[in-house]
Amino acid sequence: MAELELSALSRICLSRRIKAIEEVAREIQSLVKERNKLEVKVEWQFSISQAREKLSRHYEKVQSKN
Repeated sequence: MAELELSALSRICLSRRIKAIEEVAREIQSLVKERNKLEVKVEWQFSISQAREKLSRHYEKVQSKN
């Protein structure tokens, strides 16, 4: 989900040149407030079990290190 939010931030805010870092911070805070207010939801295309099955090779790497 973090990747989705970063993508939104990139498309909406960071796709244009902003000269001052303070202005970037204001734009980001404004966007975060707006998206939180809208309670943007993710519509997953598959279930957790389907995701685990499809991505099992990645889960094995994470679990083996723990």
